[in-house]
This record gives sequence, structure tokens and C-alpha cells, in this order.
Amino acid sequence: MSGFSWTVIPHTILQRVIPDTAAYDELCAYTLTLADAHFIHQHVVDAFAVQCADEHTKPIAVAFGLIGLYLKVERRFSGRQVQRAHMTMARRKRTWPSFTLPRDRGAITARTVLAAPAGRAREGAIDAWCVSVWDAFRANHAAVAALVAEYGIAPERTT
Repeated sequence: MSGFSWTVIPHTILQRVIPDTAAYDELCAYTLTLADAHFIHQHVVDAFAVQCADEHTKPIAVAFGLIGLYLKVERRFSGRQVQRAHMTMARRKRTWPSFTLPRDRGAITARTVLAAPAGRAREGAIDAWCVSVWDAFRANHAAVAALVAEYGIAPERTT
């Protein structure tokens, strides 16, 4: 990267100019440089994967994205906890279920999140993005919760 940041472009221009994948790439670069213990990067990966999924997306990608959003939004898992849950679930070979892909995938996108100032505001925008995408997939909530329960995924105890 050249040191240029898309965050210097006003939001109205950003929405017209920058494609979602470029915004996602910039967000990934941002979250990976945080080196935070909570690993917020995982939430960015999950929200984007689910929001951009189509009929050609592998079922495991949609499943893991929805599982990640469920664990974050409904169970308050950190990104690190979600990552560990994904690793646990990946150990057991299976045919992953297909999920309904709604037309509306949530009002918040990677571009919206990137437009938020770096720091707490952007991290809050990432949280809101996850909620927005998870809410858009409400028809799948019960199936995702059942899938997680099948694996006995629970948050780690912190003592």
C-alpha cells in the first residue's frame, strides 16, 4: 500500500467510486493492523462474505459467515472466539447446508464502515454492519442456531 487511505474521500463520493471489494480490502488492512486481542477482523470477513454471497458461493462460506454473525450478534463472541469456533467446526467433515440468500442484505456495507473515522467510530460501524447483515438473514436464524448447537459451541470462560 502506498500510504493512501480511502478515508480521506467524502462519503458521498466514496459510495459512487469505490467498489465494495476495494472497501473490504481497505477494511481488512485496517483491522489486521490493529493487532487487537478481540480480533475484530473476523467480523469484517464474516459480514462481507455473507453480504456478497451469491448462488455460486460455496455453502461452507455462507455457513461460516452466518455462524460468525450469529456468534457475534446473538452470543456476544469476540472475533477470536468466532475464529476458534470456525476451527472447531471445520475439523468435522460434513456437507454444509445451503441457506436462503435474501435480496436485501442490510443497509450497511463495507463502504459505509470505511467512511467512519478510524478508531472507536469505525469499530462501532463494524458492529452495526454485523447486526445489519445478520438481521437481513433473519429467515436463517433458527437453522444457524441449530447448527451451532449441534457442535456444542459455547464461549470460553474468562477467569
